[in-house]
Amino acid sequence: MLTRKQHELLMFIHERIKETGVSPSFDEMKEALDLASKSGIHRLITALEERGFLRRLAHRARALEVIKLPQQATAAAPPKGRAPFKPQFVEAGAAIPAAANDTRELPILGRIAAGTPIEAIQQERDRIQVPETILGAGEHFVLEIAGDSMINAGILDGDFVVIRRTDSAVSGDIVVALVDGEEATLKRLRKKGASIALEAANPAYETRIFGPDRVAVQGKLVGLIRRYH
Repeated sequence: MLTRKQHELLMFIHERIKETGVSPSFDEMKEALDLASKSGIHRLITALEERGFLRRLAHRARALEVIKLPQQATAAAPPKGRAPFKPQFVEAGAAIPAAANDTRELPILGRIAAGTPIEAIQQERDRIQVPETILGAGEHFVLEIAGDSMINAGILDGDFVVIRRTDSAVSGDIVVALVDGEEATLKRLRKKGASIALEAANPAYETRIFGPDRVAVQGKLVGLIRRYH
């Protein structure tokens, strides 16, 4: 049986290789698991090798191969915040039954920037039916995306993002972040020492770094709804 950190690291490596074809660097693994040094990553990798989950590939830099996954992980989602968001698309419109038992009606709380931050989340302006399969437990709401800074994460201008309300997040989560109590934006959160970085998924936008007292997490991304016209 794996420890929580061993499981998180294995799933992070697995998802990164699946997405890019290359295993992550030790610095990326250290940041993803929020560890203080790379020595902790070396110990975790050694433990995963000894248990038959990982193999180092000889004569190749930073090359790891995932041999197997924990049985409980094969049918589950990757640990929160450890893998890039892959949108669960839902086509919005009349095709979604208004009273179906497998949907939940959620409030649309306005527009949020995936670009330069705009005004904070507004009051409810409409409601939309969302499949229960992308929700799970907790309180949720929906925001409309304005901007293109998250296009490489599959989030486009005009999309609707489904957010699970929470005030906490780990490094790597895509979050609704409120900056200085005034500006709301959707970005990937990275913890860099005592600072918080809000990272775009578009090279045209720079990463913005703030002190921890300037950023308040409002929720985490769990799904995406796209309307086709």
